[in-house]
Amino acid sequence: MQPDLLRLDIIVPVLMYCALLWWVGRGLSWTAKLATAAVTLVLIFCVLLVERGWR
Repeated sequence: MQPDLLRLDIIVPVLMYCALLWWVGRGLSWTAKLATAAVTLVLIFCVLLVERGWR
């Protein structure tokens, strides 16, 4: 199967994450927003590594 240019299984969760981060971070400072985004992205990366078998 050839990879699609439009990967909805990646784009939809990213858009949902951005919307959730905006909604949660309305009352946070910019440094707190950046820290929250960084921690969440690291967690997503770790889940992807485990899900794909570390390869």
